[in-house]
Amino acid sequence: MSELAFFIDYSRCIGCRSCVQACEECDTHRGTSMIHLETIERRNTVQTAPQMCMHCEDPICARVCPADAIKQTPDGVTQSSLKPRCIGCENCVMSCPFGVPKYEASIDQMMKCDYCYDRTSTGKKPMCATVCPSQALTFATREEVERTRRGRAINEWKFGDEIVRTKVFVLVPLATERIDVGLTALRTKKNGPEARVPSDDVAALLENEVLP
Repeated sequence: MSELAFFIDYSRCIGCRSCVQACEECDTHRGTSMIHLETIERRNTVQTAPQMCMHCEDPICARVCPADAIKQTPDGVTQSSLKPRCIGCENCVMSCPFGVPKYEASIDQMMKCDYCYDRTSTGKKPMCATVCPSQALTFATREEVERTRRGRAINEWKFGDEIVRTKVFVLVPLATERIDVGLTALRTKKNGPEARVPSDDVAALLENEVLP
């Protein structure tokens, strides 16, 4: 039996925001939620998708931090910046492919989801998974998820040419082995260099419903 892990099933999200409310109530967040809902921009849907820190195996937010303020626990949980070290440069905010870290100007510190480490390190569910009525957010063993769901749980993404593996899994159709995120070229200035940003590939995942 594998260890407990976090699974996201975007197709089950009903947009109730219970996860956001539960996260806000955590004392360590000072009333700020570390999870948010993405609204999928499709013409015929109001589908939402929960997004929290995916806890990359090799977190780029920590790699680009010039102050060495972002640490990773031995079991792979990337934590919010250390208050004494964070210089508010927002390199982590701009580099995250999932758009998760947020700079809180009021406290001059980057904050993000820390996997409810005080709970998950003792085998308890993260608060968001505890209150999710549709089980779009699940904290369970891989065997349990694969026994009760029809999709495949994967944790490998490709952004442009870079492969990113995460501690958090997502449920996708069985035929999908990796999530390839296309990049959309943006030209920010006339004749200037092109910036490339992730396109809306969560929407593409939802085109194929995972669960009944």
